[in-house]
Order: sequence, then structure tokens, then C-alpha cells
Amino acid sequence: MTRVLTAACLLVLGMGAVCPAEDLPVFAEVTEAAGITFKHSYGDHKLDNIVEGSGAGACFLDYDNDGFLDIYFANGAWTRGVSHNRGRDLRGKLRNELFRNNGDGTFSDVTGKSGAGDETFSTGGWAADYDNDGDVDIYVLNYARNVLYRNNGDGTFTDVTEPSGLGLPRWSLHAVWLDYNGDGWLDVYVANYLKYDDGRFRDFYPAAGYPGPLSYAGEPDALFRNNGNGTFTEVTREAGVFGDDGRAMSVTAADLTNAGRLGIYVTNDAMENYYWAQTGDGKFTDLALDLNLAYGENGQNVASMGPAVGDIDRNGWLDVFVPDLRYCTLLMGGANGWDFKTQSAGLSVVMGQYTAWAPLLFDYDNDGWLDLYTTHGNAHHEYVEEDTLVRNNGDGTFEDVSEVSGPYFHEKYVGRGGAYADFDNDGDVDLLIINLNDRPNLLRNDGGNRSNWIQVDARLEFPGGARTAIGARVTVTAGELKQMADLVPMSGYLSQHDHRLHFGLGKAGRIDSVVIRWPDGETERREDVSPNQVLKLVKKVKQ
Repeated sequence: MTRVLTAACLLVLGMGAVCPAEDLPVFAEVTEAAGITFKHSYGDHKLDNIVEGSGAGACFLDYDNDGFLDIYFANGAWTRGVSHNRGRDLRGKLRNELFRNNGDGTFSDVTGKSGAGDETFSTGGWAADYDNDGDVDIYVLNYARNVLYRNNGDGTFTDVTEPSGLGLPRWSLHAVWLDYNGDGWLDVYVANYLKYDDGRFRDFYPAAGYPGPLSYAGEPDALFRNNGNGTFTEVTREAGVFGDDGRAMSVTAADLTNAGRLGIYVTNDAMENYYWAQTGDGKFTDLALDLNLAYGENGQNVASMGPAVGDIDRNGWLDVFVPDLRYCTLLMGGANGWDFKTQSAGLSVVMGQYTAWAPLLFDYDNDGWLDLYTTHGNAHHEYVEEDTLVRNNGDGTFEDVSEVSGPYFHEKYVGRGGAYADFDNDGDVDLLIINLNDRPNLLRNDGGNRSNWIQVDARLEFPGGARTAIGARVTVTAGELKQMADLVPMSGYLSQHDHRLHFGLGKAGRIDSVVIRWPDGETERREDVSPNQVLKLVKKVKQ
């Protein structure tokens, strides 16, 4: 069913006023009311290099298994070779922070108690139960050595970096957990950026702020195989995913070819992107060029930021949206590959004026169509820009509804990371936006749950405990409304989303079926399912 805004609403949208013609949700800025006191810093008092300008993201996770999503914030730090001497007063004053969801719309800072407050220059944290013991652990990526925190199950974490083998000493930006070899243990792909030179290269015009990515050599990514005993082995070359000149900005995993196995999609800065497809023998091959996923819409290398993946047109193939510094790319998937639809979807004019970083594909109004949010902010200066929310019309086009989605959209920030989750468990998807050298914005969705919905919490139960079934694919059918999604919460820019898959249902009062393809390929079907619930699916696994 095609959905359009009324002529009166379009007129009001153009005037920048609130649109009374359609009952759309709005987002309320609730950061302070929620008790979130975190403030990001790049470890200095003035932005003057590419390390500081890359920013950070945030991670939604349920570290205490109480059913409410907590937040792990990554922060910068004064760092020798990166930060200026004038910022030395910040030494020892910055750390990552963990906020516990109290279940009443508020959060409490539990960083000190948890022991997970890493004080290195961090870009983000990625949560997964790597040891299959039933509680989620945190892998923190840094400008220097990465850190793995093991969840002790009592509200505290232990630094197990050294014995684990995950203390990669490169500049890492993003990670994705997946079980690529099907042994039941989650492996991890680490996206690394470039080799910064401690500020020695200064041959640039002052107006540019600082040199860009092509002024430095790239860093290769790394794939680590989980050995099942608390340790990991790097298998990058062995698995065929080695590239000696990568400049990865972000990474996610998705079954883009409908092969039944997750591939790894890496978005790179100022060079081609990678899609590492599994060949079925524990190895990968790069199909990005073959599938039209390697370059921007006009064939150029673009400054690709975080990838967002979802079935935008509900044709059974995952689509890809990738923002960049001056444009964006919308790739619509099908049996013959991916076609560029940025202009025809109405995104060229809306996005072309911004510097985009984090894309969020989610159904904010629960009508069964994925909408798109993007964060914006200048790359080389602390110049502010407003963010954008565009609504899926259901006919291959998007409509800019930013102006009618709440007062927040009339404000400007230097945006970087972004994540979505239903943090208050009320049935609509909320947002968390990370701003460079500033406080974050927690945006509560008010009104999205006026339409029906279902969340799917899929778990694999091992002898030691149950963990999220990363790599599962869920298909929900309600009459003519058919949607599917892969369970991979690590995507976008430097961030991690809700581990529960969320599906808007519009006015559908019953769900005909929920079908899950588990990571091992086995399928399970539930029929005649009631909406407006968190449906828990559990598969027992012998190990």
C-alpha cells in the first residue's frame, strides 16, 4: 500500500511548521531527565587531527539480564602523539562510562562498580557473549590496544585482554561479532582505519583543518576465530579477508546474497568497500565489485561511513544505505545485484547538503516500512548541522519529516555515532545520538506504539547459558505485510543497536507466522502470534 502525506501537510512541511494533517510520532529529548551525565571528549581542547575528528559511538546492551537495555559510552582520552600539550590537564579525567537502565525511564552511572571504564582513546564498545555463559561481554576498540571485558555475572567485568589475544594494537574503529565457521562460538571481525603519524604531516591548507585519510597509509582489518576456551586466534589471511591498504570506517554482517550465511560488509574511507562472502569452507571472497557494492553512485571512491542494512522495499532482499561526507548511496537489492536508487528515492536533495555519519534504518512509526535517520556534523571542524529523519512512503521514495518530528530536529550538533533501541520497552524504537566533544542526545519515541508491533528476542541456549542468536534471520508475515531482518546489532557508525529485532505491524491484529532461520540453517515456525509483545525464541545447542 502506498502512503503519501496530504497536500496540506506537504505545504506545512515546506514552511517548517508542525503538521497537523497526519498523526506522526515525535521524539522527545530526555537525556537529562533520564539521568545520563556522560559527555564525550576527544581528549583535547581543540580539534586538530583525524584521530580526534573521527568521534565515537555507543552500545546498547543488557549486561545484567534484567530485560532493560543499558548503555556503554565510548570516550576519548589525552593521548601522547595525538593530543596537544595544551590538553594535558585532561589526563586521567576521561573514561568510558556504563549506565544501567533502572527500568523506569532513568539510568544510573555504574562505571566505577562495573570496572569497565577503560581510560584509553576509545571509539566504541561491541557487546556479545563470547564465552556462552549467559551474560554479555564488551569488546572495546581503541586508538591503541583494544580491551576485552568479561562479564562476571554479578554486575562487574574483568579485563581479560591479555589471555584472550584480542589486544590488537592498531587504530580500530568498529567490530562485528559472528559465528563464521558454525562451531557455536562467536568470532569477531575488527575494522581498522589508518596509520596516524603523530601529527608529523602538516602539508595542507589551514582552511581544511587537518589532513584527510589519503595522507596516511591504511591499516589491514583482522578476523579472530574464537577457540572456545577464552582465547582467539587471528585468521585474517587464512580466511581470505586480508587487505593491506584498508581504511575501514565501519563494518556489519548480513546475508546480502540470501545464501544462508552471513557475509561481512566493510565501508572504507576514500577507497572501494568490501563484501566478504562466505564460500562455505571457512573462507571468504570479496564480491563487492560483482554485486555493485564497492563504489558510490557515480563510480567514485567516496568517504563511506557506517552502513545500514534492511529490506526497505520488502522484496525479500536486503538493501544498503551508506552515507558519506558530501553525499550518500542507496543500493536496492535483488536477484541480479544492487541498483543505485539514491535520486529516485528522493534522498539526493535531502542528504546532499550534509556531512553524514551514522545511518539508522528502523520503523519509527510501526507501519511496516523502514524509515531512515542520519546524524550530521562537519568532519574537520566543530561546525554544527541538524540531523535528518526521512519516512518511507512504501512506494520506493522517502519523505523528509524532520521538521515535524520534535524540537530536537531544530537544533544542531556535531554528530557522529548513533544507535536505536526500545530502551523503555514500550513498543516503539528510540534513538541515542553521540555528538563530538559534547553531550549525547537520548530521543524517546512518543507515539510510535499507536500502531502494532512485535519484537523477536532470539536466543541460543548452551550448557552454560543462553546468548543472542547472532546470524539468525527472522521473517514476519501478517496478511500482505511480509518483513525480514538478519539479527546483527552491530552496524551504522561505531555503534550497536537493540539485540531484539523490531517489526512494525500497522493495524494488523494478528500475525500469521514468525519464521526464524537459525544460524545453523534449521528453521522454526510459529503461527497465529499475537502482536505487541516480545516474542522469545530459544534453540538448545549441544556443545
